[in-house]
Amino acid sequence: MLRIALPNKGRLAADARTLFADAGLEVRSAGERALTASLGGEFRAIFVRAQDVPELVADGAADAGVTGWDLVCEAERRLDMLLDLEFGRCRIVVAARDESGIRSVDDLADASPPHRVATVFPRITRRFFGERGRPVDIVTISGAVEVAPHLGIADVVVDLTSTGSTLAMNGLREIGTILESSARLVGAPQGASLQCASARRPGLRDGLDDLTTALSAVLRARGQRYLMANVPRAALDRVKAVLPGLRGPTVVDVLNGGRFVAVHAVVPAAGVYRTISALKALGGEGILVTRIERLTP
Repeated sequence: MLRIALPNKGRLAADARTLFADAGLEVRSAGERALTASLGGEFRAIFVRAQDVPELVADGAADAGVTGWDLVCEAERRLDMLLDLEFGRCRIVVAARDESGIRSVDDLADASPPHRVATVFPRITRRFFGERGRPVDIVTISGAVEVAPHLGIADVVVDLTSTGSTLAMNGLREIGTILESSARLVGAPQGASLQCASARRPGLRDGLDDLTTALSAVLRARGQRYLMANVPRAALDRVKAVLPGLRGPTVVDVLNGGRFVAVHAVVPAAGVYRTISALKALGGEGILVTRIERLTP
């Protein structure tokens, strides 16, 4: 039974549960406050704070985990990124007050005393400014980072944002992006430690590969549709240009179809109405579009 560390609350937790359920790994717990739950026959969920996931996976208390890439980078633990789960997208940015005159990180020249930077990501912040030769004093706070410049606690902030609206609302201007983040499936790095773990627990690596495959199949299917249509055989060359599919459309003879053949293809959901219009213009009929639950190439 592989142990998967999942966030215990918040948007990451909700999106992770949805993704796992769509992959056939629905959370089955004894109650809302249960600390563990079944994820099918081979996996068991461990519910922890998102910021604790990197530590648990790195220390071997969990075999894999779901958390934000920003939290992985802040933890500075050696982990393998197994899969980008494509939700929880955000950025860690540097921001300053509009009236400060600071318009870029380069404007933070040597000062005495050094500029103060408020953040909940002290390790990421220290590494970022250190790599650019910008000496700063880091003020570590929790929550409400954007208020720090207004209270005189710091001149600049390093904060998490998705749209930038909260920073703008508080009179702050982005002056640089440190990293792009999203939810990731992470595991212990391959090497001696994992090989020893695999020896003690046969099937560990295969189990993680199976988990990654199951989740990626769901992610790959999102934003795609399965389209079927009857089209004139004489128009196939032009139909192939409309339905490139994964490796071109599947063409099937229609029983008693005469001059018609059936074509099946995976198409992007965005703009599928244009695909339908193009097929109709080529004489297509009986067009059917359905959702795809999972897609493995």
